[in-house]
Amino acid sequence: MKNRFILPGLCVIFVTSFTNTKAQTMSTDLLAPKAKVIPKSLEKHKDIRIDNYFWMNERENPEVIDYLNQENTYYNSMTAHTKDFQKDLFEEMKGRIKEDDQSVPYLYNGYYYITRFEIGQDYPIYSRKKGSLSANEEILFNCNDLAKGHSFFQLGGLSVSPDNKFATFGVDTVGRRIYTIQIKNLETGEILSDKIENVTGGSVWANDNKTIFYTRQDKVTLRADKIFRHKLGTNSADDVLVFDEKDDTFNVSVSKEKSKKYIVIGSGSTLTTEYRILNSDNPDGEFTVFQPRVRGLEYSISHFGDSFYVLTNKDKATNFKLMKTPENATSKENWKDLIPHRKEVLIEDIEIFRNYLVVEERSNGLNHIRIMPWSGAGEYYLPFGSETYNAYTTTNVDFDTDVLRYSYQSLATPSSVIDFNMTTKEKEIKKEQQVLGGKFDKNNYIEERIWATATDGTKVPISMVYRKELKKDGKNPLLLYAYGSYGITLDTYFSSTRLSILDRGFVFAIAHIRGGEDLGRQWYEDGKLLKKKNTFTDFIDCSKHVIKEKYTSPEHLYAEGGSAGGLLMGAVVNMAPELYNGVIAQVPFVDVITTMLDDSIPLTTGEYDEWGNPNVKKYYDYMLSYSPYDNVTAQKYPNMYVSTGLHDSQVQYWEPAKWVAKLRTKKTGDTVLFLNTNMDAGHGGASGRFEALKELAKEYSFLLDLEKIKN
Repeated sequence: MKNRFILPGLCVIFVTSFTNTKAQTMSTDLLAPKAKVIPKSLEKHKDIRIDNYFWMNERENPEVIDYLNQENTYYNSMTAHTKDFQKDLFEEMKGRIKEDDQSVPYLYNGYYYITRFEIGQDYPIYSRKKGSLSANEEILFNCNDLAKGHSFFQLGGLSVSPDNKFATFGVDTVGRRIYTIQIKNLETGEILSDKIENVTGGSVWANDNKTIFYTRQDKVTLRADKIFRHKLGTNSADDVLVFDEKDDTFNVSVSKEKSKKYIVIGSGSTLTTEYRILNSDNPDGEFTVFQPRVRGLEYSISHFGDSFYVLTNKDKATNFKLMKTPENATSKENWKDLIPHRKEVLIEDIEIFRNYLVVEERSNGLNHIRIMPWSGAGEYYLPFGSETYNAYTTTNVDFDTDVLRYSYQSLATPSSVIDFNMTTKEKEIKKEQQVLGGKFDKNNYIEERIWATATDGTKVPISMVYRKELKKDGKNPLLLYAYGSYGITLDTYFSSTRLSILDRGFVFAIAHIRGGEDLGRQWYEDGKLLKKKNTFTDFIDCSKHVIKEKYTSPEHLYAEGGSAGGLLMGAVVNMAPELYNGVIAQVPFVDVITTMLDDSIPLTTGEYDEWGNPNVKKYYDYMLSYSPYDNVTAQKYPNMYVSTGLHDSQVQYWEPAKWVAKLRTKKTGDTVLFLNTNMDAGHGGASGRFEALKELAKEYSFLLDLEKIKN
């Protein structure tokens, strides 16, 4: 099931890089920073932990900023010999990307909407054309202009009123995902005086064209907890609170059904969901509960005609089933099975059309698109002939069409946007991702899926891509990427930037470890709470497998993960450091116990169902047994590159900072350890279309330097 609730820490960051070669290849005349030690005693369940670096959580403390700057200086000095290579890598990766690119237009409410980029510009331009693609372009927002004067800029939550006259938009200029909503008159270009601060950025319009609903965050925890109603032209201080989520394990959101008939408030935790609905024609009315929350009951809703379609795990449907209920009788006793539960098939999402129901399914680790005519005649699946592909529906905003828009890609096949006529079965490729430079040919690469055997006998799939001339002699550098949390599935995806390591001899592999939903919902259940260590041992077993099959060796194996995947990195380097030459940990969640005991920060109460509540001793003990920060020991660690953002709202900067500081006092041997902090960015890294490539160039250069690859 594709969750509508983005829980803290859920961000999956796809990047790549590491290191190993001996530190002798780098500048060694510089002493690594040494953080001040201020022991702090932390007691829970009669267990006492001493945290020497607890003081680093003081964001405004000049000594904290000074330490982060020292680490940055150290990193820059130690890698000075790679700076020209980094620039070359950046230009190489940028050179494959079409600068003056644009999205495939889609028709909504009489206008074609387009997102495009211009040469030399870092940010998107949002525009539309009335009625026809040959009509004059109307620029809604030029983010290049809006971003001027800001080191970070993000526009989000763009929403156009039903009469096409106004647009709400959210702006974040810090990187902590705290937005300010404003409203633009699309006819005059005027920005209205309305200003709504400390929000998630998204908003939805009622059908009266003057009422919007939005989500406000708690100022401390950043938990989305309140839904407000705002009237155009009024002071936001007068906005009306329409829903307040009191349970601090739940996050809220507000959306509008595809039918446009209902405004929907969603409230969700890891295990439980609840929705409230309101007729869009009656914005001042009261929301009614669709089905009251029941712990363990998950459901999502889609309105069509006189019914709601309910995707749910009701009746122990672990992999979810599709049910239907009348719009005037929405409680669960009225739900009727439409597509029953199947043990081997996960239902992830649905798309509803007037003549067709489209179901996105997953089985054997692969996604499938199922076309089901409402008439009941001749259902079928879209054919995909690969084991390393990724296909999913994209922008389908209209009921009254037989054309399904979906995207297809694989590890070696650039992404395509395809319009498929479900009646004639004809398909039209609307756009295929261009790889500039004239050197890319997908026939030069081999894609395959292999299976590792985990410690408990479970078969774990690994997707990989490499150049076809590669020999399995154990000498190839291999980058193994994984995430393994929150039920997030790591589908295979094409990356033009990845060519910079593939064409230099690397194998790129994704380990589909437990904790994700890659092989169904049970795959997730078997990698969380008191089974969390399966995530780590799966990754280690995948690492051993690619070594055994001679794709690589410990001297050339690299691991990478971000956020919760950074926790994975922290755990595996404690458990099996000898398997890896280098590791990249991006914005890593590594101080598990301390963070989960602090309910004032985002990554806490809403996460109890994922990690466990450490206020309960059995969870405390289990989390303590794998928490990377708490389990750093005196041993030889791989070469490591750790990145973070000062303003990260999901994984606070002090987690990687403390971890690195502790590693510096414990690690043995001559491997390198770097901490690189973006002083302007948050969890998602730098803003700007190409700025992220500079971060990636740092990672790739780290990796390639360890492999002694100089160009």
